[in-house]
Amino acid sequence: MKREILVTSDGSTTIHLPELDEQYHSKNGSINETYHVFINSGLKLVSSEKVAILEIGFGTGLNCFITYLEGKRVIDYVGVEAYPVTAEEVEKMNFISVLKAEKDSAIFEKMHAVSWEEKHQISETFFLLKRKQLFENIEDEDAFNLIYFDAFGARVQPELWSEEIFRRKFGRKKESKPTKGLFLILLLVVAVILWYKMEVILDSLF
Repeated sequence: MKREILVTSDGSTTIHLPELDEQYHSKNGSINETYHVFINSGLKLVSSEKVAILEIGFGTGLNCFITYLEGKRVIDYVGVEAYPVTAEEVEKMNFISVLKAEKDSAIFEKMHAVSWEEKHQISETFFLLKRKQLFENIEDEDAFNLIYFDAFGARVQPELWSEEIFRRKFGRKKESKPTKGLFLILLLVVAVILWYKMEVILDSLF
């Protein structure tokens, strides 16, 4: 499948799939999307000193990298990706310069360089396990405080936006208070939907 590099409205890059008319990040800003959906509506709402995160759709590693930048605590991160991006595509991502994170460029490079299926210590407080796996085959139970649901949109992958999938993913979270865990998942889903709707509205205006 053909893949193209696009520059989004906040100046950061993303990967576009012309055949699906879909991209890895919002055209209205790859970095903006990560902060809006996953950091401000997810990570910053978790008060634990140690956070276990499951990302469904590791992709370019942007969510992982910004989580490292904003984590300020121990992060145990599992990134699931069925079809990893290539080294050449990673090199074309300009996240480091747009984020002005040059001092942490080695961290971003290490996140992509480490092997799959093994847990690695990326920094003193950040641990990463990358798994090549179909999303529907994730079987972890009570393992995560927070889930980054970053699959393609429902138009492209409707099977991943079903009630059954969300019930199964909620079961992956380890929360002493189920209502709190459910609230965080629902909040992330709402944030994704609102961001998508805003993108559709903006596309119709320009």
